[in-house]
Amino acid sequence: MESHGAGSVLFGCELSASTKSYTFQVDEEDDSDHILALSVVCLTDGAKDECNVVEVVGRNHENQEIAVPVANLKLSCQPLLSLDNFKLQPPVTFRLVAGSGPVHLAGWHRIMHREDASFEDGDDLSEEDEEERELAPIMPAKK
Repeated sequence: MESHGAGSVLFGCELSASTKSYTFQVDEEDDSDHILALSVVCLTDGAKDECNVVEVVGRNHENQEIAVPVANLKLSCQPLLSLDNFKLQPPVTFRLVAGSGPVHLAGWHRIMHREDASFEDGDDLSEEDEEERELAPIMPAKK
């Protein structure tokens, strides 16, 4: 993917009886910061009225694996859960630990390029830097 600055790409995956887990990972070699922001977890067509528990498996600050349930969906009482851009750092695995789904997870994969190490947060460039990038020097016309 060739782009500069920050970019967001739509993310989606489905967990079901046949696909109980999905792992979101990125190429460790690229020099970008990646954030997965989950916005919604919902039951989709064909779901039975049963408890569907989705857990997230990631790593804590000591790099130990940690599994946390993030949603318990049931068709009759809570078919959809808004996660308000719950931010995760890849690699992260989503598992359907109870129920047969299908459960759909949707969100955004944010890519922030680390071109300039002096920015602490790749998101906010000062306005001068923004203008410098947009206004390339004007070359004199060849006569």
